[in-house]
Amino acid sequence: MRKLILIFSFQLAIVFTSNSQNTQNMTQQFTNNLIYETSPYLLQHAHNPVNWFAWNEETLAKAKKENKLILISVGYAACHWCHVMEHESFEDVEVAQVMNSNYINIKVDREERPNIDQVYMNAIQLMTGQGGWPLNVVALPDGRPVWG
Repeated sequence: MRKLILIFSFQLAIVFTSNSQNTQNMTQQFTNNLIYETSPYLLQHAHNPVNWFAWNEETLAKAKKENKLILISVGYAACHWCHVMEHESFEDVEVAQVMNSNYINIKVDREERPNIDQVYMNAIQLMTGQGGWPLNVVALPDGRPVWG
């Protein structure tokens, strides 16, 4: 487990320190699975280069089948820092390549799925003593949180 967390921490450092100069205009250049959702927040991320999935049984089964960690990102449409994170990280092609290669990426609208938000917010608060949005959690393929 320590090795897994160390590997993730290294990858996360790469992801979040990536130079945002590599960010390209994402308008229609990329389309992911969120294009089929109705949430304005999820639709906002439908053209990120990150291969986002919505929270559902099929996505969780995919993580188990591929035995991949899950990167869960929870936010909402009116969250300023959620928009900043999208622009600085989730629109960056290099960041997306790391995320897409190593994780099943799940985007959650906390306004539509407060039950999911609460589970992972509680976990983060227990792990770190604080919480907020955007809320980013790494979970095992079965959904148990291990880092955030």
